[in-house]
Formats: sequence, structure tokens, C-alpha cells
Amino acid sequence: MKKFCLIAFSLFSLAVSAQNTKLKVTAAAKADALQAKLVAWRRDFHQNPELGNREVRTSGIIAKHLQSLGIDVKTGIATTGVVGILKGGKPGPVVALRADMDGLPVTERVNLPFASKIKTTYNGQEVGTMHACGHDSHMAILMAVAEVLSSIKKDLTGTVKFIFQPAEEGAPYGEKGGAEEMVKQGVLTNPNVDAIFGLHINSSLEVGTITCRPGGTMAGVNDMMITVKGKSSHGAYPWQSIDPVVVSAQIISSLQTVVSRNVNLTQNPAVVTIGAIKGGTRFNIIPEAVEMQGTLRFFTGADEKLITQRVKQIAEKTAEAYNATADVKIPYSNHYPVTYNNPELTAKMLPTLQGTAGKDKVLQVPPVTGAEDFSFYQEKVPGIFFFLGGMPKGGNALTAPPHHTPDFFIDESGFTLGVKALCNLTLDYMAAAKK
Repeated sequence: MKKFCLIAFSLFSLAVSAQNTKLKVTAAAKADALQAKLVAWRRDFHQNPELGNREVRTSGIIAKHLQSLGIDVKTGIATTGVVGILKGGKPGPVVALRADMDGLPVTERVNLPFASKIKTTYNGQEVGTMHACGHDSHMAILMAVAEVLSSIKKDLTGTVKFIFQPAEEGAPYGEKGGAEEMVKQGVLTNPNVDAIFGLHINSSLEVGTITCRPGGTMAGVNDMMITVKGKSSHGAYPWQSIDPVVVSAQIISSLQTVVSRNVNLTQNPAVVTIGAIKGGTRFNIIPEAVEMQGTLRFFTGADEKLITQRVKQIAEKTAEAYNATADVKIPYSNHYPVTYNNPELTAKMLPTLQGTAGKDKVLQVPPVTGAEDFSFYQEKVPGIFFFLGGMPKGGNALTAPPHHTPDFFIDESGFTLGVKALCNLTLDYMAAAKK
């Protein structure tokens, strides 16, 4: 009897595997056929970017598309978020797939027929607006995935949640948003998500290539605000002042020792960066205060604690030495945990990525000090976040325009691989759960 059961189970597993292979072939063909639509969606989003928590036009287009596919759609989640629920023809696990929607306050400099000319207000200033991180491609890819999977709905063994998230780059100061708020509003429940997958285009990774690593993949991040207060005076009589500009300069120089002298870089990378300084109104007036904004990056809780403690200590004690004061707020407006790929799930799904792109085209790379709020989903359920090549073939990774810059550029020919990868991860995860 035992032998009979083993034979029956083996035959069942083979049948499941054969059916799943057939589904993946069908999905791949449908993905190829969607290339023109995918590019058109991306270009429309690129030409009409919207900042975090302002993605009204964007989310409307996405919701309309999902509804046209017969997908159950919920809107207005975490301000402008959209969630589509596709129930397969057979019971099974719930797989979530996520794309981010927001652009950045960057003025585009790329000579494209669909370049952004949009201007808007950010932090009280008129700014150019651009999809300078590739979120336009993420949305287009996931819209194509939704079209592919909805076309084979009756053969899906489970449910797919399509999560289109606002404000990945951070909600405007004083507002809530992004993945953290999506999670708080129940995006991973009703029905409960079993696993989540997401991708990010990479302008310095060649088209046709995927990178993925288990464990810490992208850094945790805290932003910070340091306000140095001194005493104002005429610039001609500096001895009558307590100069916060000079104090701030000393603080900035000393902060460089946090990474170079306090963090054990043989174990994990770390970053302390001051990215913005504001102080003074005129060349001959020493101001009363200077504000500095920056970012801290880390890969462990211990390093986060160490870096935060040392930044506060250095800022406060340096200011004290000059008879000034330093008020340090960490985090100031946002905090992202480490983007952590569940090792067991990553090992389980790595063959899927290799089978989609080719074994030699799926690379494991060192951790990235950029941050991603996809990490909030991974805190709740097992997840994998991987990078998709967007650099033209033969390009130079060292000179490719980086993300968040006016010259950011990606090659659209790599998008279909992203569609296939997300489809295959979904189908293989469901098939594995069925066995």
C-alpha cells in the first residue's frame, strides 16, 4: 500500500510539473505579445510623473486597466494606492506582487520624445518632476503581469494580489505613506499573503540580467535633521557671534569618522551622509542657526544603534565645545528596515529566476546601500526583491547615468524579462505549494 501511495504521489507531482511548465510557456508567449503595450504604458507614465501621495492620474490608469481584466480592485489605500485581487480557478496560496508609482523632484535632461516636462511644488519650491528611478517601468511591468495572469485565471492554483504602492521614495514631511502605511491598512491580509515578490530596474545592470541575493539586500535607512543653534552677528565682527556655520563644518568633518573608525566594515557596509545644508541669508550676516539633513544606512540593528548613538554624540558634543547647541532628530521623517530576502524562499525560487533569464544571467552581488520600503512587507511575510537589468547591452556600468539623476536612462527591451520573471515566480510558487 505504501509503495502504491508513493507511485501515485510521484505521478501526481509529474502531472503538476507538466501542467505548470505548459502554463509558463503560455505566459511567456503572452508576455512577448504585450511588449508594445508595455512600452506605451511606461512612456505615458514617464511623460506624466507624479510625486509621492500625489499619484492621482497614475493610480486611475492602473485601476481602470485592472478592472478591464476582471480583477477585483480597491483604490485609495494609503492615499493613492491600488490593490487588485485575482482569484484563480483552483484553491492555493496567496502571492503578492508589488510595483511603486511615485516620481522624484528631478528635472529631466534626457533627450527623449516622451521626456517629462512636468513641474510641480515640492517642500514649497517649484521643481521639475521625473521618473528618475524607474518606477514607471515597474508599473508597466506589473500591469502586463496582471494581463498575462488574468488570461490564464482558470488554471491558477491560488490568488494573486497586485499591489501598486504610492510614496516609495518617502511621503512628504508631515504625511503618512508608502509600504509602511499600506501594511498598516491591511494590504497583506484579507486574504492573507503567503509570499511577496518585487523587482527594481537597474540602470547600471545590462539588459537580460537579474541580480538576487539571500539575506540583507538593501540597507535599512534613517533620515536625520541636525539643527545647530548659535548666536548671530554682523559678518565683520565674528567674535561677537557663536557661528553655527563653523560649528556645522566641524560636525560634518567629524561625522566621517563614524564609518571609518566605529563601524566594523569587514562585516557590513554603512553610510553617514549629509546631503543638504541650510543657513544664512546674506554674505555679511552670521546666522543664528544652520540646518543639516542627511541619511544613515546600515544592515544590522546593532549597527543602526551604534551609528545613531555616535552621530548624536558627535553633533551634540562638538556644538557644546563651541558654546553652541545641536538638536539631532533620528529618524526625522522616515525609517526603512533592511530589505531582507528570506533565505529559504530565495533558495527555493532561485531556479525559477535562472530558468527564466538563463543560469549565467542570474548573479549574486554584494548588498546595496540604497534603501527600499519593500522591506516593510518582508517584515510581515517572506519575500524576494531582485534587480532587473536596464542598461543597454555593451554599456559601461561605471558611466551609466545613476538613479535619481537628471540623466537617468533605461533600455525598454529588458522589460519583458521582468514580466516573465514575476509570472514564473507566481506560477512556480503556487505549483510547489500544490505538491
